[in-house]
Amino acid sequence: MSGPPLLQVDGLRMHFFTKAGVVKAVDDVSFSVGRGEILGLVGESGSGKSMTGYSIIGLVDPPGRIVEGRIVFDGTDLTRLDAAAWRGVRGSRIAMIFQDPMMTLNPVLRIDTQIVEAVQAHADVSRESALARAREALVRVGIASPDERLRAYPHQFSGGMRQRVAIAIALVNGPDLIIADEPTTALDVTIQGQILFEMQKVCRESGTALIWITHDLSVVAGLADEVCVMYAGRFVESGPVADILDRPLHPYSRGLIDSVPSRNARGRPLRQIPGMTPSLLSLGPGCPFRDRCTSATARCAESPSVTEPSPGRRLRCFHPNA
Repeated sequence: MSGPPLLQVDGLRMHFFTKAGVVKAVDDVSFSVGRGEILGLVGESGSGKSMTGYSIIGLVDPPGRIVEGRIVFDGTDLTRLDAAAWRGVRGSRIAMIFQDPMMTLNPVLRIDTQIVEAVQAHADVSRESALARAREALVRVGIASPDERLRAYPHQFSGGMRQRVAIAIALVNGPDLIIADEPTTALDVTIQGQILFEMQKVCRESGTALIWITHDLSVVAGLADEVCVMYAGRFVESGPVADILDRPLHPYSRGLIDSVPSRNARGRPLRQIPGMTPSLLSLGPGCPFRDRCTSATARCAESPSVTEPSPGRRLRCFHPNA
């Protein structure tokens, strides 16, 4: 990373305070993203990936709240912004692509109305200029006949087409940072490849930073520059994507990689991580992965500190893989 990072997350903790107890959805997560860089957040469902993204863009509602840590975006601590300041940042400088496109699209408004509103909310431009930008954004995400599609309603699109419209809305204002929460899950492989290529192109050409939240390691391998592996609300390992995927040090990272079908020998049972993800309500001290880890010892009842086994790599484990 050359120069200061565009986004620096330090010791982020976001908890939900419920009647059943405190859910530590994000528990001491730290990473940084530079301009034009792509960071992959990976882990099983419930690992805290999406909640980390929602915390960055300020979309955590009560009973959840950030209890500790800093989120510094281009020199500004986002945890200190009020509602008025957030309106100038969210959707303009920081955009989010949700896994479900209907979280972005209003079912009773035409697509042109929704994209034009997104443009004019942050730029003093005419409707004609906003429509031109909307048309360009639809073409960028692979939607044919953009003029016709702009006059359609969300229910006239397939699920994959709606997701492409949601991605277009995120791109239309040229944000400095995009947070993508598994946006290609509903797309076929061909369109997924097109979207990934376009996102990489946007990052390289415009200097846009991208956080790509996913459980698909094959997507991270071809897309990201850095990867942060999360488990039970905590980051367990981070570093350059090639180093993490080729030489994982944390047993959980190794388990994720070994469970990919393409890495298993034909005719042998699929390798998998034993056990289940623990409840975030009942997490005690120590490493949360210890009950599923084949390398765990009595020492793992203590919380491991963060180490740097090599330049650019960070690890939270007492027994890293050789």
